[in-house]
Amino acid sequence: MLLIAVLLPWLSFFLRGKILRGILCLLLQITIIGWLPAALWAVASRIDGKNETRYRRMNRRYS
Repeated sequence: MLLIAVLLPWLSFFLRGKILRGILCLLLQITIIGWLPAALWAVASRIDGKNETRYRRMNRRYS
């Protein structure tokens, strides 16, 4: 999934169900200059989503 986030950032958003963000990312990626920020955004979003899932799981265990 990390490789998809770097190579095809918009697809990373689509696969996680974030369609509007995926469309915005695709528009950003269409420009060659915008590809790097789009890739960084996708990777950061993926890591944030993963951490949020871990946090929720941990809260359920200790609550």
